Formats: sequence, structure tokens, C-alpha cells
Amino acid sequence: MPITAFGANTELSRCFSGLIRPPSDQNPTPIQRSTRINCAFDRVFNGSQPLKQSTRNHRRRVLSVSTKNSANESESLTYKEAGVDIDAGSELVRRIAKMAPGIGGFGGLFPLGDSYLVAGTDGVGTKLKLAFESGIHETIGIDLVAMSVNDIITSGAKPLFFLDYFATSHLDVDLAEKVIKGIVDGCQQSDCALLGGETAEMPDFYADGEYDLSGFAVGIVKKDSVIDGRDIAAGDVLIGLPSSGVHSNGFSLVRRVLTRSGLSLEHKLPGEDVTLGEALMAPTVIYVKQVLDLISKGGIKGIAHITGGGFTDNIPRVFPKGLGAVIHNNSWEVPSVFKWIQEAGRIEDAEMRRTFNMGIGMVLVVSKEASCRILESGNGAYKAYRIGEVVSGEGVSYH
Repeated sequence: MPITAFGANTELSRCFSGLIRPPSDQNPTPIQRSTRINCAFDRVFNGSQPLKQSTRNHRRRVLSVSTKNSANESESLTYKEAGVDIDAGSELVRRIAKMAPGIGGFGGLFPLGDSYLVAGTDGVGTKLKLAFESGIHETIGIDLVAMSVNDIITSGAKPLFFLDYFATSHLDVDLAEKVIKGIVDGCQQSDCALLGGETAEMPDFYADGEYDLSGFAVGIVKKDSVIDGRDIAAGDVLIGLPSSGVHSNGFSLVRRVLTRSGLSLEHKLPGEDVTLGEALMAPTVIYVKQVLDLISKGGIKGIAHITGGGFTDNIPRVFPKGLGAVIHNNSWEVPSVFKWIQEAGRIEDAEMRRTFNMGIGMVLVVSKEASCRILESGNGAYKAYRIGEVVSGEGVSYH
């Protein structure tokens, strides 16, 4: 029987089409989208090399969107007041797990011979609102791909292919081309094939000039190579891989902070030579190549993708029962954008840590021996930080 994975959103259409190309096909021709409108897609699709691999079952937290006002501008802002209740999402996960046992990881596993297919699905949340306001549409597709492929690599799976869903009231071909070009870029960064997608025109459903995005990725991993956290033990080391900024979570709170600050996206980020729009719209880092390279060298026992819920909720998801984490304060460089968000929103430390990635987008749980190798290599092509260790107990604490 397949292991079921539930996504946070349900769509009216799940249609897709495309040609599944053999591994020898290094230069695939443009594929077809299952829609009446495929011109924008065909104009930008360059193809990407299909690869093989897979992982385990999951349930992403539900992120709700709200426009309700905060109580008082002098009060500390919270994610819940901005319209997103992480606790409610976690409760829904617990209820669904009773109907479909095993849900709770980052990717959904489907057994296939000596391997698992691993699937992940997501959108980019209300970061889209800032894309509409800033006019930055070229990179939002990278965010879309990143949110799914970064989930499935936590099980050690290598992405195979990606499909997207683009919905709008009236198709602006030039705008759609920019968005889909970002999706192509994201797939190329992930070494996976953009297999197809759906473009939906839904008159009167979205505001003029606005659109919605979702997508899903499938990867594969050998059953004897799955990273599932079962071997994690007290004393193991937590290695953090830096983020590019906010990534694609917490934007309901970000937008509330932006409103309170009185600044616009064109204003400079305090202390930096970039605008707020540029800082907030920085595309999500795609960790596929880096993480798979590190996995190939051994010693990695668990991987947590730091999305909604921050360290507080995501790191414990990969631990066996009875284990927790101690995070070392000041052990990595927190990007200026988070410092501005916290100051402008008067947000408590605990709320920041449970809402944002705070500059660490992926956490690896590794043996002490592997940590030395990773940290030494991190001085070269990429950065890596020793941010804490595994301890007996429960939850995440900071020292």
C-alpha cells in the first residue's frame, strides 16, 4: 500500500501532462502544459536533466492568510495576530496522523522496488503579495521549486522532476513568462526536470495583475540510504547552512511589520545598501547540490528544513523520542533583515525563532567526526556553522 502524504492546500485541478524522457536525453524538447494556454511556458522552457531518487511521508503545516488588524501598534507583533496560527496547523497534523499514521516528516515516501519515491508540495505563501507590490517576479519561481525540493532532500532523496500550477484571473503572457522562467531556473539549480504544469485562467477570482502558485517535486532514494533520524544520539552536532534571508515563510507577519514601520519596499534596509524589497524578495536558497554532496561523504543522521515554525518546531521533527537540541546563541551571522523585522515589529525572541529561519535555512544532524569535515570544507565553496548539539530531553533551548 502507498504511504499517503497530505498537502496543506487542495486545488480544483490536478491535471498535468508531459513526456517522461529517458536518462540519456540530455537536451529535451519543450513539454506541453495541460492547459488551453501554453505560450508563456513554451517561450521559456529550456529543459533540465532528469535524475533518479526518493523518501518518506509528510504533512506540511497549514499556513492561513488573514488581513485582520493588530491590536495596538505599541504592542509586540506575533505571527498569530498576523493571521497564521502554527498551533492550529500542528493540531491538524495530529488529527490527520490518526487517519494516516506516519505523517509528520518533510517528504512523503512511496515504496518502489529497492527505493522510495519521495514527494513534496508547497506554495510561496503571501510572499506573492510583495511580488505584486515590488514588481519582482523573476525569482518567485525559484522560491516555489525550493520549498519542495528542500523538503524532499531531508530524506536523502535526489529530485527527479517538478510540476507547477499557475492561476490568474486574466493571463498576462509577459508576466507569466517571468514567473515560469524562475521555475525553470529553480529546476536547473536542483538538477531536476520541469516535467509539466497547469496554467489556469479564472476570471473574477483573483485581482487584476495577481496570481497564485503551487507546485510539487518527486525524488528518489534507495531504501538502505534513507535519512530518517533513527540513529541520532545525544552528543551529535547540529550544523547550520545559511539562508539568503526570510526565504518563503513568515510573510504575513513581515507585511504587518512593514505596515507598522511606515516604510515602503523602495526604502533602504537600515544599515545596508539594498532596498527592503530586494532584501525581502531574495530567493530561497536551493540546498540540493550542497546537501547531496555532503550526504555522499557520510556521517549525516538527520536533516531539518527550517521553514514555518523555525528551529522550535522543525528541528525536533527529525529526532527520536527523548532527544532535544541546545542552540548556541551568536554562533552564526543573523542577516540584517531579521534584526530590522524584530526591531520594527517589537517582536519577542521566542516569536522570531518560531516564525523565521533567522539566517539558517537547513540544519544537519551529524556525528562529531563528520562535523569536523563539514566545518573545514565550509571555509571554501560554502559556509557552514556549528550551531548546537543534541541532548537528552525534549524541545529546543538556547544558551
